[in-house]
Order: sequence, then C-alpha cells, then structure tokens
Amino acid sequence: MNTMTHEVVSMEVTTDDVHDSRAVPGLLDGAEGKARVAEALMDGAYDSGEVYEELEKRRIEPVIKPRRNARSDTGPPARGRAVGMIRELGYGTWAEFAGYGRRWAVETAYSTFKRLFGEGAMGRSLRSIALELAGKVALYNMLVNM
Repeated sequence: MNTMTHEVVSMEVTTDDVHDSRAVPGLLDGAEGKARVAEALMDGAYDSGEVYEELEKRRIEPVIKPRRNARSDTGPPARGRAVGMIRELGYGTWAEFAGYGRRWAVETAYSTFKRLFGEGAMGRSLRSIALELAGKVALYNMLVNM
C-alpha cells in the first residue's frame, strides 16, 4: 500500500501454508509496475535474509522491525545496522529515525478494508478468491480517492 495515498498498490493471494515473506517478490513486482518503490515498511514477519536480499537487489530501502533476538553480525548489512541501532539507541529512537511509525498507515488501511468487506471471501477456488479480492481492492481504492 502507498502510505501517502492510502491506496492498495499490490496484493498476493496465497494459501494459509505460505509464509508472508514468500509473497514479497510478487508484491514488489505488482507495486513496481505502478510506481517507483523507494522503501518497504514491513513488520517483524518479514524479518528474513531473503526479504532483505530481495529489497537490496531492487534498491529498495528496508524498514523492517527486527526480531527481539536478532543478531547484528549475521545476515544482510541493512538488517545488521537496524539491529545495532536498536541495541545502542533503543527501539523508540530507531523507529523514529527509520520512520517505522508510518507502517500504521498500512495497518489502518487493512483494518478499514476488513471493516468494509469482511475478512472472508465467497470464492471457492484460489482464482475466484483472487478475482473477488481484486474487485474489492479496486472499490476500496476508489473510496479512498473520493
């Protein structure tokens, strides 16, 4: 989602057995098809080496909350810097410096979307669910642009 316009710019529909971090390449492809993506605000579920590497490959600045037990001496350099800064300055200072608080715009959008359309889908196949959600996203984007 675009934190400035509050529009959904990309979505991936997966089954419950697919971890969120596996959807990152597809989400980025969809978002980059619409605009230049400068940074990615992601919660701790996306704190993995693969996600950081994908963002680095695309020259996208990661703003990802590291896990509590994260080490600064392993993984991609951007992750190590974030972990080091949290250890030295504290989570609050890191979050303010990195702009992590802007992630709440994404959480607010998800909450609004779910209140408008519910948490479920009527479709029975993954394809029909994806089509249904694409329609809901289009309607949601029209509403936030009113």
